[in-house]
Amino acid sequence: MADNSFDIVSEVDRQEVDNALQQAAKELAQRFDFKNTGAAITWSGEMGVEIEAETEDRVRAALEVFKDKLVKRGISLKALEAGEPRVSGKVHKITCTLKAGISQEQAKKLGKLIRDEGPKKIKVQVQGDELRVSSSSRDDLQAVIALVKEADLEFPVQFTNYR
Repeated sequence: MADNSFDIVSEVDRQEVDNALQQAAKELAQRFDFKNTGAAITWSGEMGVEIEAETEDRVRAALEVFKDKLVKRGISLKALEAGEPRVSGKVHKITCTLKAGISQEQAKKLGKLIRDEGPKKIKVQVQGDELRVSSSSRDDLQAVIALVKEADLEFPVQFTNYR
C-alpha cells in the first residue's frame, strides 16, 4: 500500500500581510493619538515593512498596531522579525522582515523531534525549505501533526499537501 504523507512548511501569505498593512496604515491615519506624528507604514522590498514616526514611542505603538492586525489576519508573529527603532533624520524608523521557509538547522531539529517523540513508523525527509513526513498509517500522521502543533518552535508551521 502507498504511504500517506504531508509537508510541514513555514510560509507567509503575502496577501494577508498586505491586508494587515493596509488596515494598520488606515488606523494610523485615523487614530487621534497618531495625529501629527508622521506615523506611516509601507512595504520595503518583497518581504520587508518599514514603520516610521516622529518619536520612538509612536513608532513602537505603530508596530503594536501592525502586530495586532497581523494576529487578526491569522499570521503568526513568529514570522515577523522587527528591528530596534533607529533615528533617520528627524524620524524614527523600525524595519521589519517576514521570515518564510524552514532552514536546514530548523528542519534537522524538527525531524529529530518527530523521530524521537513521534510514532515509530514515521519517515521524515528534508526537501529544500520544507519537511515531508510519511507513514503507512494516517493515524500516525495525525499524531505527528498534534506533536508539532504543541511543540514550542521559533518559527510558524503549516501543514500542506496531505495525501
